[in-house]
Amino acid sequence: MAIQRLTGNIPGFRISATGVVLELDASSKVVKKLKLVGTPTKIYKNTAFISGMFNSDLEVSRFEGASIRTVSGIRGQVKKSIREGQPGSFRATFEDKILLSDIVFCRTWVPVEIKKYYNPVTSLLCGNGAEGWRAMKPKAQLHVETETPIEVNPDSIYKPIERKERKFNKLHVPKSIESALPFKSKHKDETKRKKKSYASKRAVVMDAAEKKKYTFLQAVNTIRNEKKAKRKEKNAERRLVKSKEQAKKDEKLDAARRARKRQQHRADGKLAAARERKRLRGS
Repeated sequence: MAIQRLTGNIPGFRISATGVVLELDASSKVVKKLKLVGTPTKIYKNTAFISGMFNSDLEVSRFEGASIRTVSGIRGQVKKSIREGQPGSFRATFEDKILLSDIVFCRTWVPVEIKKYYNPVTSLLCGNGAEGWRAMKPKAQLHVETETPIEVNPDSIYKPIERKERKFNKLHVPKSIESALPFKSKHKDETKRKKKSYASKRAVVMDAAEKKKYTFLQAVNTIRNEKKAKRKEKNAERRLVKSKEQAKKDEKLDAARRARKRQQHRADGKLAAARERKRLRGS
């Protein structure tokens, strides 16, 4: 358990980190994330030539077989370095054909060397003990006490990512190929009419029998819609009453559950106290 600061003038303390000891080894390896970025120069179906990610053929040979990925989510793998192009160019294979506008990146881990430093404290042996010892202040505490602003690196500030929306061309099938396709695979796009057709312009005149049938259907639909509205209103009232009853049941169950928990905690507390008294008598 790591505590950032524990002094007499601060009433509380804050636990900065917690962990578990895995092994007793003085040498610890610290790594940080590194994202290598490259761009495709040539594309052949699922194979592409990537440049800008590495600086030499030796670096490419070390990363042979590493997994790479494009921004659009297409996964790939580093294969071999190529002689043509700038140094560090390599051949890679992907799951699908990528575009020249894609950005290829490789996630890696880089070891970080920590400066070894220690400051032996011998003043704790003085008469006042720990009260007479003054520890080194961290940088954050000095910033607060001296009221100096924190240094901000402009390159470390997050910036909004702006990506242009891709516009794909429409699929164009030549007429010679479309004529050989089955009917369900052919385009059904009809050109918009400039003039109204005869079917849309002609008027429909009903005779006496048709008018009678139409009037009867309208009356039937009106009665059905009214019944449907009444049924919907009754169901809403029924659901409201049921929700109130369920809320009362839930309240009673919660009260019983809280009472059961209190009894359980009281029993656990008595058992723990009895164990502590037994341990003290044994010691």
